[in-house]
Amino acid sequence: MVPKGFIRFHVLEALSQKPMSGSEIMNEISNRTDGCWKPSPGSIYPLLAWLQDNGYVEELPSDQSGLKRYKVTESGKAFLNEQRKMRASSTEEAKLFPPPFMGALWFRIPSHKTVKLRRSMRKLMVAFFRLGNELEETFSQEAMSDAQRLLDETAEKLNEIGAKLRG
Repeated sequence: MVPKGFIRFHVLEALSQKPMSGSEIMNEISNRTDGCWKPSPGSIYPLLAWLQDNGYVEELPSDQSGLKRYKVTESGKAFLNEQRKMRASSTEEAKLFPPPFMGALWFRIPSHKTVKLRRSMRKLMVAFFRLGNELEETFSQEAMSDAQRLLDETAEKLNEIGAKLRG
């Protein structure tokens, strides 16, 4: 299940990087979600038509291969910036809930630069959910305390990295 506005936001984000065809957008979103989700043509092409009808994207002349590529218009950039502000100004509690696809956290960073980070995040999430299943089968207070301590330490280290970035 994809949250409302997820596809629209990420299509505009992708097109803000460079003009793309519908199939290139689908592949980009698939890459950004580590293959966890690839939007279907039935979701991308009607969305592109809607974005075009509303002046947020425009179709570029077809290239030699016949591919239709789209680019974000000035109106689309303004709309995307509004969407970014809405996401940034949401309550602290809402910020704590990550999107359903962990790779999407770094959508505006070129995917080739985040490959290792996304793999690590995926490994972490798989291990976390696997531990949850194992704890349900064989509960251990010691294992739960160990996991909590490790997660707290990891969160602190990630916050330290963020603090360094903020200066």
